[in-house]
Amino acid sequence: MKAMILEAVGSPLRPVERPDPVPGQGQLMLRMEACAVCRTDLHVCDGDLDNPKLPLVPGHEIVGIVEAVGEGIASSRIGQRVGVPWLGHACGSCSFCRAGEENLCDRPQFTGYTRDGGFATHVVADADYAFALDAQADPVALAPLLCAGLIGWRSLKKAGDGARIGLYGFGAAAHIIAQICRWQGREVYAFSRAGDVAARRFALSLGAVWAGSSDESPPVMLDAAIIFAPVGALVPAALKVVRKGGRVVCGGIHMSDVPAMPYALIWGERSVVSVANLTRGDAEEFFPVARQAGVRTHTTVYPLSDANRALDDLRAGRLSGAAVLTP
Repeated sequence: MKAMILEAVGSPLRPVERPDPVPGQGQLMLRMEACAVCRTDLHVCDGDLDNPKLPLVPGHEIVGIVEAVGEGIASSRIGQRVGVPWLGHACGSCSFCRAGEENLCDRPQFTGYTRDGGFATHVVADADYAFALDAQADPVALAPLLCAGLIGWRSLKKAGDGARIGLYGFGAAAHIIAQICRWQGREVYAFSRAGDVAARRFALSLGAVWAGSSDESPPVMLDAAIIFAPVGALVPAALKVVRKGGRVVCGGIHMSDVPAMPYALIWGERSVVSVANLTRGDAEEFFPVARQAGVRTHTTVYPLSDANRALDDLRAGRLSGAAVLTP
């Protein structure tokens, strides 16, 4: 197999060749078709998330074909197209797992962080965390759904049923969730970095009723806001434009520190919540919704060997939609 590996935090990925991985008990070995590049991959490579497995193959928005199965897995899964997300394993026995909150598991494993991921031609994954995908769909178009879509969906559920939803950071997750909001009949208000005219045009092209800078106020108060950008200063900014009783959802796995803010911003029964990882139940809900809503992901394709360029383009904000690697 070929892979791009992270040997030290802050260093470029290096191409290597290794023997194909062998699936263990309860596992699948996949031939990669596509792997989207997520901002969390940047957090891993840049050291914002502590203690990654090193050396590491990053990548957790995986679409692939099952080529081999481990003990305990039916051979009928060979040839199936599956998707592998960020949460790659949960213990099944801690209090959170027993309560159906496997996203909060005390002993989790994460794809492309604590176990090798999808910046490669082959990968091993737990069969229980490999979701069946449409065999006729474009694998490149599917790949961003495995994290940007799933985390966006969980964030939207946390935001509640309000009619006016603000989205801060109009990248891979926001461009998917904006389409679902419009399908649901909600109004989308998009916020981007100052001067990012391209992101605002992109948001408006996907049906946003308003798009502006993150330091601007929309023309109406919002029922909820979701922050996808890893910027803690956006929390008080979002609270300023959310109505009483509204909610601000922090959808990223990493965010810079939230600054001190006056209590008046949260008074009026406004709330701030975070989203941590995902559950298999989220996937069972989300993929049918994405099909019904006719979600179309906007992607820029890079060969696997150009993974560093894809990461740099994401880091510099040069992308609309999602970057996707293909082997």
